[in-house]
This record gives sequence, C-alpha cells and structure tokens, in this order.
Amino acid sequence: MAARATTTDRVFASLRESILAGEFPAGSLHSIYRLADLMEVSRTPVREAVLRLADVGLVTIERNRGVRIRGVSVEDVRSVFELRLMIEVPTAAYAAAHAGADDVRALEAELAGMRTSAGSLDEPRFTGHDRALHGAIGAILGNERAQQEVAGLRDSIQTRGASTLHRSRGMPEILDEHVPIVEAIATGDPQAAATRMEGHLLNTAMLLMVQASTPEDPAPDSGWADGLRNHLYVPGRASGPVQ
Repeated sequence: MAARATTTDRVFASLRESILAGEFPAGSLHSIYRLADLMEVSRTPVREAVLRLADVGLVTIERNRGVRIRGVSVEDVRSVFELRLMIEVPTAAYAAAHAGADDVRALEAELAGMRTSAGSLDEPRFTGHDRALHGAIGAILGNERAQQEVAGLRDSIQTRGASTLHRSRGMPEILDEHVPIVEAIATGDPQAAATRMEGHLLNTAMLLMVQASTPEDPAPDSGWADGLRNHLYVPGRASGPVQ
C-alpha cells in the first residue's frame, strides 16, 4: 500500500506539472491506458492520480472517453474575481475603519516580506507573503468563513496554473499594487482602501482573462465589472470608474 501511494504521488505531481507547463493543452483528451504507458506505471496509480487532479479542477473525467484537460477559462477567472470583489473590497474598507496598531504592523510586516522576496527573486516566498497579506486584511473583519472563501477562490485557479507572475507583470509591479492598500488601511481611509483593493483585483482579473482568452473564448472589455462594482457598498464612494 505504501508503494502504491508513493507511485500515485509521483504520477500526480508529474501530470500536474505537465498540465501547468502546457504539455497537455486545455481541451485535450487522454486515456488512462495512454497515460499509464507514458508514465511507465500500471493503470491503478494513474486512476488515483487523475481523481486527485479532478478534485483540484485540472481535469474532468468523461465516462467511456477518458480524461479531459481543463485549464482555466475566461469565465473561470471572471466568476472567481466577481466573488473576490464582493468580499475583499468591503473587507478592505472595514479594515481601514477598524485596524489597530497590531493589525497595521502585521500588514506592514507582510508587505516588507514581499519587498524582500522581490529583491531576492524568491517567487514562492513572495507569493506566500502576498497571500498572507490578503489574509491579514481579512482577519481584521474577524470572519473566518470569508477568509476561507477567499483562499479557496484563489486556489481554484492558481492550482490550475493561472498566474500573472512573470507572464504579464513581475513581483515589483504586484508589490506596487499592494503598497497603497496597506497605506490606506494604516491611515484609516476606508474609501481609499476599498478603491485600491478594487483596482488591484480588477487589474489582476483583466490580465488573467487576457492570458486565458482564445479566439473562441475572448476576454471581455475593461468595463466587465462595472455592473457589479456600481452596486458594491462602500461608505462615501459614489459609483463611477476606478481612479
């Protein structure tokens, strides 16, 4: 049993890396038999690895046909970021209105971690601090379920290879989008915190949708979220384009 689990882990890791690297293009169909031959293992660990890949959204299993590579669609990105906007924009405003000195220090520590990681080109550590910064903002609200939802939304596309890092922007550019969010929270400006968070999420979403787009599944125009954002409640902010 231990050997089988180890083989399954190896097959899972190898297939996941191949999918994220584009070696198995989105939409392509593969049989368990072919994958087993390719990996030079029996079909059982391949079946088990495929089930795990399906759990994280990288593939779908089509009965009597095989395994379909999913990738990330424009609609996947849009649906994730619409929900993130609804949660994280008002959460940023709340954080600015209620953050204490310890909260601000925690945010600034994560920001400093992002800056150091960017300087040393440490992508995994940078991404970890990015995630922790968003989590620290959410923690000020004190709603663990909201934090879990945001983390799950991020994972739902990041585990399938959706990232702007080194594709449409670098670590310094991502850092620059987070600095004014933390500054607005630190100075107790809910309107600015909401606007900066909103701008960051809208920019990230647009870049990801352009990356995921195909001739058959084009990215929307830059006003894709206007209908949603005009109804997000942020005290003191009138509806209108993000400044």
